[in-house]
Amino acid sequence: MGDSNFIIELSHISKSFGDKQVLDDVSLYVKKGEFVTILGPSGCGKTTLLRILAGFGTADEGEIKIGGADITEVPPHERPVNTVFQRYALFPHLNVYDNIAFGLKLKKVKQDEIDLRVRKALKMVGMTDYEWRDVNSLSGGQQQRVAIARAIINRPQVLLLDEPLAALDLKMRKDMQMELKEMHRTLGITFVYVTHDQEEALTLSDTIVVMSEGKVQQIGTPTDIYNEPANSFVADFIGESNILNGEMVRDEVVKFMGKEVDCVDKGFGENTPVDVVIRPEDVYIMPPTDSGMFEGVVQSCIFKGVHYEMTVLTPDGYEIMIQDYNAFEVGRQVSMIIKPSDIHVMHKERICNTFEGKMIDSTHVEILGTSFVCGEQANVEAGDVVEVEVDFDKVELMDNKEDGITVGDVRFILYKGDHYHLTVRTENGDNIYVDTHDVWDDRDIVGVRIQPEDMRIKRVNG
Repeated sequence: MGDSNFIIELSHISKSFGDKQVLDDVSLYVKKGEFVTILGPSGCGKTTLLRILAGFGTADEGEIKIGGADITEVPPHERPVNTVFQRYALFPHLNVYDNIAFGLKLKKVKQDEIDLRVRKALKMVGMTDYEWRDVNSLSGGQQQRVAIARAIINRPQVLLLDEPLAALDLKMRKDMQMELKEMHRTLGITFVYVTHDQEEALTLSDTIVVMSEGKVQQIGTPTDIYNEPANSFVADFIGESNILNGEMVRDEVVKFMGKEVDCVDKGFGENTPVDVVIRPEDVYIMPPTDSGMFEGVVQSCIFKGVHYEMTVLTPDGYEIMIQDYNAFEVGRQVSMIIKPSDIHVMHKERICNTFEGKMIDSTHVEILGTSFVCGEQANVEAGDVVEVEVDFDKVELMDNKEDGITVGDVRFILYKGDHYHLTVRTENGDNIYVDTHDVWDDRDIVGVRIQPEDMRIKRVNG
């Protein structure tokens, strides 16, 4: 063992399939006995990361240590880990006992030792008396337990779980979440769990790793990630949020939705563009009052079981989502108050699009893998390497992709209260960020146009 506190150390892992980068310099350190969840939308790289940890895939770069030993090159069956997959991968021709004992038989463990350990594993997953059952006669939840028993009987230092509850119905998934949490407590081994289900991650984990586009966005406790999201992706992905454009006027004063209000954040500078996050349960809604911060009219009110979910439209055209135990009917005038401590200010990841490009001639620039007309440019000449800035609201999206100068598809949609902020991925893998009032769906194919006068071009020294 090394002198490290970490049982798992993944350092600078990168992986590409063809020209698609799936993991981009990912590092992750897991303490012994911790329950860590890797969370993110499909295609963010979480399963690839788990497979590399298990040894079923290899990284292009980076190193993996478990218990202080470098296992980057070690084959899967020699690693001190076991994996439970989404499709449980049980052997259909073997009964429950033989499925669970399979690994021990391979290792030529004595029969009485196998008996003892199978019984113990069955007890841990609440499946005593099932050992002679045919696995095909079991429910999904029972098959899941057998898969976990088969993994824990080998006494791995680390248990890897890849969306293990995805195939179960909602009630069974909730029950199994509680059982997994309890199992983690009794076994005392390290769990690394992959899911795209935010609620599952918040329920189960000691630590959550939020991933998007092959990069780690934030690592923290469930409370940190929920209350202090690092960026707008995390704020939007974990739970419901109102995410609005704002301006940090000075320490502890932020301006959003047209008003300057008190907050508790500091250190953002003065008159700096920021993102403001307000959770729907943190907005106080009441009949109109002079002490209200914002006014509005209720647009919708839906009962969600514990609370009502309402949207309120302000006179300036901002829509705010509110969750409250009291219902305010549609059409009603209301006031809203938000406490300074419930306003969360985040740095903006970017304030405009910045593309690297090259001048083709004095009126054409090559960006995003294609040629754009850019108007007559002084101070630059053909062949110069340039940086092209375009404001988010100056990018036009077309229904008909033939109308665009380049083509992309919508990858991420963030509602900012009075407009949408979209990430559009071009065919050659570049991201374009767009502010629009139009409604697009995830994965819509769009044409992209930028007018010559909307480009700011500067020569890159060199």
